[in-house]
Amino acid sequence: MKHLLLIFSLQFAMTMPNLGQITEALGKGDADGLSKYFDSKVEIEILDNDDVYSKADAKKIVKSFFSKHPPKSFNKVHQGQSKGKDGKYFIGNLKTGNKEYRVYIYTSTKGGKSLIQELRIYED
Repeated sequence: MKHLLLIFSLQFAMTMPNLGQITEALGKGDADGLSKYFDSKVEIEILDNDDVYSKADAKKIVKSFFSKHPPKSFNKVHQGQSKGKDGKYFIGNLKTGNKEYRVYIYTSTKGGKSLIQELRIYED
């Protein structure tokens, strides 16, 4: 059973090639690195901010959040694939200096690259 789970996890990781870079950028609070994977329009919901933004504006919002809440680590806790679509998502915990946040990211594949369509950060 453990081998089957490992095989499934590896297959999923191979179908979401940017997952490692995205989670690394989240853990480091690297808005520039994270924004490399934003689509041209990104739905952002961070605390009280909730709208669809251009890639450049989304980067500014994420950068502002990271400057106010510097991340210490990010731990992915769940991932999956949307039914009937090429979209994939993952959920994790972002630890900052004094709080923990729940992060939800939804991606879809365009031109062979997973691009972030949605980024949600909630207080846990």
